[in-house]
Amino acid sequence: MSDLDNNEQQPIIVKKIVGGHGHHGGAWKVAYADFVTAMMALFIVLWVLGQSDEIKEAVSGYFKDPIGFGNQQSRNLIPGPQEGFIDPSMINPEMINAAEVEREQLEKMGEQIVEELAGNEEFKNLVDQIEVQVTNDGLRIEMIESVNDIFFDVGSSSLNNKAFNILEKIGTQIAQLNNEIVIEGHTDSRPFNSRGQFYTNFELSADRANAARRALLKGGLKDEQIHEIRGLADRMLKDKADPYSVVNRRISIIVKFKNK
Repeated sequence: MSDLDNNEQQPIIVKKIVGGHGHHGGAWKVAYADFVTAMMALFIVLWVLGQSDEIKEAVSGYFKDPIGFGNQQSRNLIPGPQEGFIDPSMINPEMINAAEVEREQLEKMGEQIVEELAGNEEFKNLVDQIEVQVTNDGLRIEMIESVNDIFFDVGSSSLNNKAFNILEKIGTQIAQLNNEIVIEGHTDSRPFNSRGQFYTNFELSADRANAARRALLKGGLKDEQIHEIRGLADRMLKDKADPYSVVNRRISIIVKFKNK
């Protein structure tokens, strides 16, 4: 066998030399995080050294007793009004008292309206269909139809005599307040098509709200008190479980807050 044959049979070994920029794992991240933390601590120390003795004392007190420091009426390290906090001196107690007084006034007015209607022979059987409550908007008075007592004929915006007289009495009462008034008309979800495709429950509810407006004005409500007329159709159902329920057909009168 020749030397050439021996050379051909010998295996060739290739050695790869890995350079100095290979993977080092996550150790560098830990070291970098420690460095950033140390720098942050340094900046805090430098900041504290440049502050007044009062702030230095406050910082020292926090590190000595963090729990006790936090119970000192939410003490702030930086003096003066802080963003996000309300300066008690900026709260006007007169405005708060005025809002409370007005709320009580509206509540009393609502009770007075119910009492007067209950004491009238003509309306005492309909009092349970009058709901009065003070909401975030003001005093809300709702006249809700029932199976036995309706305020409008089906598909009509003409009030019957009892409903007109009730609204007239309510107008007399709320005219004493001089607050702005919003009147809403509500229907159930039955489609209204008897006057063509362009007359819907929106038009019907708006017409009913205007009918209520005329009755309130006859009772003494001033025209300038009317702030808004809303025809809401079936968009604010009182009985969402039964969109066709008679209680969804109603008139709402909102006596708006003045001090809000």
